[in-house]
Amino acid sequence: METHSSSFSTVQSYLHALVHTPHRFARRAPSVSSSYEELSQVKARSGSDMRKTLRWFDLVGLGIGGMVGAGVFVTTGRVTRLYAGPAVVISYAIAGLCALLSAFCYTEFAVHMPVAGGAFSYLRITFGEFAAFLTGANLITEYVMSNAAVARSLTSYLAAAMGISTAKWRFFLPFLPNGVNEIDLVAPAVVLIITLIICYRTRESSIVNMILTALHILFIAFVILMGFWRGDWNNFTRPENPQNPSGFFPHGASGVFNGAAMVYLSYIGYDAVSTMAEEVRNPVKDIPIGVSGSVIIVTILYCLMAASMSMLLPYDMIDVEAPFSAAFRGGKVGWEWVARVIGVGASFGIVTSLLVAMLGQARYICVIGRSNVVPAWFARVHPKTSTPVNASVFLGIFTAAISLFTDLNVLLNMVSIGTLFVFYMVSNAVVYRRYVVIGMTKPWPTLSFLCLFSLTSIIFTLLWHFTPAGKPKPFVLAACAAIAVSILQVFHCMVPQAMKPAFWGVPFMPWLPSMSIFLNVFLLGSLDGPSYARFGVFSGLAVLVYVLYSVHASFDAEMESQKNVEESAESEEGSQKV
Repeated sequence: METHSSSFSTVQSYLHALVHTPHRFARRAPSVSSSYEELSQVKARSGSDMRKTLRWFDLVGLGIGGMVGAGVFVTTGRVTRLYAGPAVVISYAIAGLCALLSAFCYTEFAVHMPVAGGAFSYLRITFGEFAAFLTGANLITEYVMSNAAVARSLTSYLAAAMGISTAKWRFFLPFLPNGVNEIDLVAPAVVLIITLIICYRTRESSIVNMILTALHILFIAFVILMGFWRGDWNNFTRPENPQNPSGFFPHGASGVFNGAAMVYLSYIGYDAVSTMAEEVRNPVKDIPIGVSGSVIIVTILYCLMAASMSMLLPYDMIDVEAPFSAAFRGGKVGWEWVARVIGVGASFGIVTSLLVAMLGQARYICVIGRSNVVPAWFARVHPKTSTPVNASVFLGIFTAAISLFTDLNVLLNMVSIGTLFVFYMVSNAVVYRRYVVIGMTKPWPTLSFLCLFSLTSIIFTLLWHFTPAGKPKPFVLAACAAIAVSILQVFHCMVPQAMKPAFWGVPFMPWLPSMSIFLNVFLLGSLDGPSYARFGVFSGLAVLVYVLYSVHASFDAEMESQKNVEESAESEEGSQKV
């Protein structure tokens, strides 16, 4: 029997492995695992199991805590003033629908395969190891960056709530470059405290999240009630400056949809709930309620907040940077103490979103460690706490170190493109999984449909953003939309579903996942150039790591598994001869 030594045992072994990189890449990159393997063999590599302690209300709390951060207090003002006007309420409703469609796709996978890997595991059983690693690496990198940014923003909100200048809580190191010379001791302290909480037990982390989320919702309810009480219904249709466009839709449908693309980022966070699937008592019942319920509740809260703010001031008087605080501080309301209340409420939201994001990212890297594309040390689950302590501590220290010195402006918008790309990939994966069964159906009809539909969505997005306004634009967009619907209808009629979920599945297949694909492409098109540049850099680094390490570690694990199977077969054959 041929033996295979580790690719990393000696320098000579590693150089030999690098020579065979093309062969190993071709073998491992498209390799897919089965749901059975993910739930048994792969899961067993963590040693101890994660304890099943979460119920549907825990998932709802985690979903709300992950989504409702401080971003809504800023995003609402910018979208109202510059894009949608009072129709920002409709923008939030559209964005909530988009989030719900993506949530359906996540839910189908999470119910079918309740493991902690979230999107990484879903993509690994459909599009293979490389696609899963590329998206997972981008997601974890951007999670770390965004968590560092959120932690630093907590310092600003706490200072505002106490009436203290943020500069008094930070100090400068003049010998460091700009952007990394402002030291913040509060941010890393908060990150490390949350790291200790999530390392202890998931159930206790959920209780902490439930308490903080409840307090945050109370503050949001207070802001909503104050807005409806002190506001003026005429502000929904009347600007302060008569020369500005009036009405509920001052900038038309384009303003509403552009606004929806911007406020959609306020819904990011529900995907972290899917990484809790391995710790849910009854996945079939609890996951659909937890994920979908949290998105629906958050949509209602966001719409009410947007309506409350639109009543307080005419849209052309709303402060872009701090809409709620400024609305209560000045204008006709003039209740400055409410601004401090908003700062306290936003602080609770920051802590809950940070806690849920750190819970999710630790479970992502834990399952990536199970797949052997990163060191298996990350996959270990502590036998006493039943949590991925190694992954949690590593990412906590890394996030704390970045939040210590990196300026907020350097970190902003790091999470959006990676997360939207993962949403797009999961929506594609759920269609692929329904229509393709390896060894039974041909994948090309489904892959051709997904490529054509994505291409049509990209063309529509480009036309929306770059075609000059005028009479031809609506006709061009309508023609493009008609082509997309025709492609979808042809696929629906000609390609039968190869399998249907045993427990819970996305309804109206393939229409709802296809809508999710289109909407995620459309939202990706609203992001700026630097976001794509960062995504390209992160993707390039991920490919480099995969080629230099992951593909060889994965190949070694495959060879070791084959060796164990052969030894077991030989042992069984020998016992039969005796």
